[in-house]
Formats: sequence, C-alpha cells, structure tokens
Amino acid sequence: MDEKRKKAVALQYRHQVDRAPKVVAKGQGIIADRIIEIAAEHNIPLKRDPALIEVLSKMELEHEIPPELYRAVAEILAYVYKMTGKL
Repeated sequence: MDEKRKKAVALQYRHQVDRAPKVVAKGQGIIADRIIEIAAEHNIPLKRDPALIEVLSKMELEHEIPPELYRAVAEILAYVYKMTGKL
C-alpha cells in the first residue's frame, strides 16, 4: 500500500452529550478526498496533523478517543472553535 496516500479523519464531539470526541469517519485516497469535501461543504475548518491522523485512523469508527489523545484532540478542537467563532 502507498504510505503517501492522503488520509483524513473526522471527529465528532457534542458538549454535554459525549464523554469524549469520537472518530466518525476515516479513510485514505478517494475516501479522504470525500471527507475533506464534506467538511468544506459544511464550512468545517481542517487542521493538518499527520501524526495524529496516523493514530486516529487506526481506531474503530464511533469509538471515543483514548485519554492519552485528549490533549492533542483538544488542541484541534480549540483550533476549529476559534476558526468558526465558537470559542
């Protein structure tokens, strides 16, 4: 498999509903392109973090991220909230 293929992971976190963010979509190549297109269609900012994507892409869909990833994902969520004016 080509290790240089584009990868994308989508996270969901609903404050006061979810205990932690969870992986709701992941893929590479054409699927990654579609995840990115959907994010753009919904004005969801993207944040590049290849190391975090590698870890998250190995997770099962609909599973909450493990505590050891909270800090890294919190930084991503803070970035998204800032970009969307929700901070």
